[in-house]
Amino acid sequence: MSKEVIIIGGGIIGLCSAYYLHKEGHHVTVIDQSAMDSGASYVNAGYLSPSHIIPLAAPGVMKKGLKWMFNPTSPLFIKPRLNLDFLRWTWAFNKSCSVKNVNQGIGAIKDIAVLGRDLYSEIRSDENFTFQLEKKGLLMICQTEKMLEEEIHVGKMATKEGLPVKELSFDELKQMEPNVQLQAKGAVLYECDWHTTPQTFMDEMKAFLEASGVTIHKNEKVEDISIQNNKITSIRTKNTSYTADEFVLAAGSWSNLLSKKLGIKLLLEAGKGYRINAERDLGITMPAILTEAKIAVTPMQGFTRFAGTMEIAGINHNINKVRVETIASATQRYYPDIKLSNREKEAATSGLRPVSPDGLPYIGKSNTCNNLTIATGHAMMGWTMGTSTGKLVSEIISDKKPSLNLEAYHPDRKF
Repeated sequence: MSKEVIIIGGGIIGLCSAYYLHKEGHHVTVIDQSAMDSGASYVNAGYLSPSHIIPLAAPGVMKKGLKWMFNPTSPLFIKPRLNLDFLRWTWAFNKSCSVKNVNQGIGAIKDIAVLGRDLYSEIRSDENFTFQLEKKGLLMICQTEKMLEEEIHVGKMATKEGLPVKELSFDELKQMEPNVQLQAKGAVLYECDWHTTPQTFMDEMKAFLEASGVTIHKNEKVEDISIQNNKITSIRTKNTSYTADEFVLAAGSWSNLLSKKLGIKLLLEAGKGYRINAERDLGITMPAILTEAKIAVTPMQGFTRFAGTMEIAGINHNINKVRVETIASATQRYYPDIKLSNREKEAATSGLRPVSPDGLPYIGKSNTCNNLTIATGHAMMGWTMGTSTGKLVSEIISDKKPSLNLEAYHPDRKF
């Protein structure tokens, strides 16, 4: 049965939800507060990475976060704030940094990541899209024996999950990247990972949706939500009121602000990441993570992207030049011949990734509201899981059996 569906949020999750809902024959409207041309869906590293099976909340992460709190160049920076939502999130994140959470999270992350990766290929083929989709794998480049041992250990965990992984000596690494100078001990290659250029996918998807009759309202902020008998009856922006049968909350880091209007306590923090683009041939052909520095390097269409850092400091788009410089200097430590220019660094921009306390996304219906499907909290995996989340949202609203068991992603779960 065809339904009227409103999606709040026009990032990767919102657009993929719109795509699959449209395919199911529903009438879809997307409402976004931005111009839909910037943010985390556009500035991410473009990885489709089932390799990232360890949730952000893992043993020792909170301890590291506290240690790094006073180091503005650290990979994870948690800015202390006297804010009740932040304190609740921090408490839940700390409780989730456990072996139990990792063991429970691995399968749930792998399943939705593999599905998401494969669906990008399916969409590209079905719709004759031309966005970059390369299946080269992902290198985890290590400069120390200690980090190489850690990555080999994680690689063995991934192998147990059925993901193809290879250990590479420095000579083997050089054979894969012959055109750049490298400073490293060795690497781990995840053959299961692919990569893309996010902007091209987003542009093609927006054009396809609009041509297919999906209504997209840009620069419209949802200001109020009306509820009756555990159901949303309407939402209101500054100038317009909208009604629908079903609603999807896919507003990324802003989702918890809107969830409060529904009486739902969605624990979510904005994790800011930065990116620098170099529009010149640097010789890099393989996507890589510089493991000690936690920097992602991606050869995209027409440029190379350097991205990284996780800054938990509330919702803001301020560019911290110290963190931009950290990405640039780390890059040169691994690739000694590559020096990012002042012009490239000055053009750096950021995006906010919605981070749940346990590192797993929120996907599903809260018991508080019958006609709302929540789809947010993907942290650094939003791009990988965008298509699979969209498909799951469509299955929930279409009353179909979901492709995956949704229990691990339930928005009402306790931490």
